Amino acid sequence: MLSTPMFANGGRMKEYHHSGSTECRFSPYAYNGGTVLAVAGEDFAIVASDTRLSEGYSIHSRDSPKCYKLTDTTVLGCSGFHGDCLTLTKIIDARLKMYKHSNNKSMTSGAIAAMLSTILYGRRFFPYYVYNIIGGLDEEGRGAVYSFDPVGSYQRDSYKAGGSASAMLQPLLDNQIGFKNMENVQHLPLTLEKAMQLVKDVFISAAERDVYTGDALKLCIITKEGIKEEMVPLRKD
Repeated sequence: MLSTPMFANGGRMKEYHHSGSTECRFSPYAYNGGTVLAVAGEDFAIVASDTRLSEGYSIHSRDSPKCYKLTDTTVLGCSGFHGDCLTLTKIIDARLKMYKHSNNKSMTSGAIAAMLSTILYGRRFFPYYVYNIIGGLDEEGRGAVYSFDPVGSYQRDSYKAGGSASAMLQPLLDNQIGFKNMENVQHLPLTLEKAMQLVKDVFISAAERDVYTGDALKLCIITKEGIKEEMVPLRKD
């Protein structure tokens, strides 16, 4: 039988009982907002994101783009928990350097998508809290977009939106690019000029309604000539 500990002077130590809640409220994740979008055309791809980094109603940074250049033909859009975004992109960058040193060539967009899928699946029991979209050119020079779920399942799309304003962007893309449930509409091929204007328009609209999207829009235009970047101002309030 255990007894109450004694002090050297013979007095007994007081017994303290915790009467408060034992619920643990710590969360390893935080949500830092932001929106990413990718569109693929016949010979180009566009990956775009806003530059606002926020948490709750606080803005941590107004200059934090979520587009990460991986190779000369591939860009990753990554938003969600900023700490996981940084960790994941560092892992991908290290894997790409290892591949280039071993094979003396850069990894293709499709191979990067498959690699990212295995990285995400390897963390399926403690997933990265991020929305990933890869945009680039495939082996034939055609535009490609790959979208992912948190545990690695992915598919190739023509366009995809992710992040805090995705519920507003995706329906507009379905209407303007996918022509979903539209009759008697001429399906014209998507040009680079139309795609750029559409991306700018949907982000301007999203910034009006979503407090986690704003400040500026960064576009990465991927063609056979390389990657061109463009910045467009958005609402700052």
